[in-house]
Amino acid sequence: MKLSADARSFQTRLGYTFRTPELMIRALTHPSIATETRPSNQRLEFLGDRVLNLLIAEALFRADRFADEGQLAPRYNALVRKETCADVARQIDLGSALKLGRSEMMSGGRRKNALLGDAMEAVIAAIYLDGGLDAAKPVVLRLWGDRIDSAEDQARDPKTALQEWAQARGMPPPAYVETGRTGPDHAPQFTITVRLQNGAEELATAGSKRQAEQAAASALLARLEAR
Repeated sequence: MKLSADARSFQTRLGYTFRTPELMIRALTHPSIATETRPSNQRLEFLGDRVLNLLIAEALFRADRFADEGQLAPRYNALVRKETCADVARQIDLGSALKLGRSEMMSGGRRKNALLGDAMEAVIAAIYLDGGLDAAKPVVLRLWGDRIDSAEDQARDPKTALQEWAQARGMPPPAYVETGRTGPDHAPQFTITVRLQNGAEELATAGSKRQAEQAAASALLARLEAR
């Protein structure tokens, strides 16, 4: 199969050369453009999720031989969640290689966490089917890289940490208020303000309320801990 220049470029950024390029093309094909003869990446996403879970679990198991299950679990969750997969996808500019239908493309699909995260999992499955675990493992370890070493920091949920900070000082839990919303309906941007009883507050804007709440909590916690 002869690959386009864009597909060859993505293969270079990925750091893996497919023996069966059709697998890579399928991994990059979103359901919005799929047909009977051009299957989407959904089945690959299902498999890739499981391959990623195994490889990350093993990497964490080997990285810290003293950590117990209670310590490993939140690190694992931080590394395999959709937002992390989407961040890795952005790292290799997967979005520019995605094959999308017109409506999905017009609604900013190349930037959406869900689409990027799903496609990243599908690509991992494609590598696994093309070359087995021996092929998928080095790619995952390289792309996740420093995230594995800093997994403990990533596992610290900022909303939980901020609530613990407040409770330790006799305050009620932080309050999260939507204080703004911009952008079209298909790609909204939410502004969330988090406030503590003592008057401290921060705001953040993101593409989902959850992400904005997390970012606001992280910003406020950083300011409080810097005092």
